[in-house]
Amino acid sequence: MNEAPFVIIGAGPAGLSAAEILLKSGAHVVLIDRSDRLGGQLTKQTHMFFGSEKQHASKRGIDILKLMVDALSGYDNLTVHKETTVVGMYKDKTLACLKGETYFKVHAQAIIVATGASEKALPFENNDLPGVYAAGAVQTLMNVYGVKPGNKVLMVGSGNIGLIVSYQLMQAGIEVVKLVEAADSISGYLVHASKIRRYGVPIEMNKSVKRAIGKTAVEAVELWELDEHWQGIPGTEEMIECDTICLAVGLAPLTELMQQIGVEITFIGELGGNVPRINPRFETSVPGVYACGDVAGIEEASSAMIAGKIAATHALLNAGIEVDKAESSLASWRQELQGLRNGPHGEKVRKGLEKLGVLS
Repeated sequence: MNEAPFVIIGAGPAGLSAAEILLKSGAHVVLIDRSDRLGGQLTKQTHMFFGSEKQHASKRGIDILKLMVDALSGYDNLTVHKETTVVGMYKDKTLACLKGETYFKVHAQAIIVATGASEKALPFENNDLPGVYAAGAVQTLMNVYGVKPGNKVLMVGSGNIGLIVSYQLMQAGIEVVKLVEAADSISGYLVHASKIRRYGVPIEMNKSVKRAIGKTAVEAVELWELDEHWQGIPGTEEMIECDTICLAVGLAPLTELMQQIGVEITFIGELGGNVPRINPRFETSVPGVYACGDVAGIEEASSAMIAGKIAATHALLNAGIEVDKAESSLASWRQELQGLRNGPHGEKVRKGLEKLGVLS
């Protein structure tokens, strides 16, 4: 069995930020990710980030990723396992890992869980037809592999992901016929919505998909209006020709590994669903197990980067390892995190954190 003081599960923005803090302390770090490349969602994000300069505002996600990966280079105290899935997590902080057909175990003193989130589905008739995609899958096809998902797309969901992916589809020469949103207002940044509206894409509220139509793949979609209880209204159906339905209807934290070791999990809709109960140090109810990034509540990547730094610093302090200027750094990061959560777009996160009993 391999021994490691610190293990990070997930190499997205939260995991990479945590790794940098740990490595600077001289600690041995094992970083595990199931993908063939580091970066998580950053690998497909070609748009420029908002936020503060410290969190790489005005840089594209893929460029931020390069900066974060470069920051880890040159450390001989880092072990990286790509294309590796953690299939089991045990109360003694032992991880069972699968790489290809090879199983191996790692025992850690502290574990930082940064597994991120999965995309939510939308129940409607024929939602298993080829041509029905989650927005993240569309981003991966276009921005990572250079593959067009279709030619005529209906976008479902007006959050930042739905708005940004709509624009990226148009940049790839793909027609976005319409964007529909079940709520009565746009949930993403209006600057993104204005951009796609300028290109002639209608955004319609209180609408959703009733059914997809097609024999072997999507050929059309039937929409209908929703009432105040989110139920479809008969007689409001509308048929639209398209070959792709792109679903940007939210993310759900991937907490399954933490559930295996008895971390207390609670449902908070504002944070995406089931999330671990964490304290202000991002430590879960199981001592020595930390959670940061989308697995601890859905936020922007900039927030995940800061959360990773805070979690890693507290993991080091808890292990008795000195961290240079720890107190001032933590205070600064918490102030940045609070700034990112301010304003109307952070209201949902703030409500969720209040329910969780965590205020940063």
